[in-house]
Amino acid sequence: MNNYTKEELEEALRAISSTINKCEKVLPKLKQGTSQHTLLIRRIKALHIASALIAKELEG
Repeated sequence: MNNYTKEELEEALRAISSTINKCEKVLPKLKQGTSQHTLLIRRIKALHIASALIAKELEG
């Protein structure tokens, strides 16, 4: 990645995890098939990918 410190990556991972948690709490309140529901599902997936990439960077 672009020369981020370990602390910056760990903080980003905490922020992403918090955002995922908040999004997952809201998801059941949205009606399936709506644009908001679809967008939130895609956003959660993207955040999971970002989280996995940061975790991988922290390991190596």
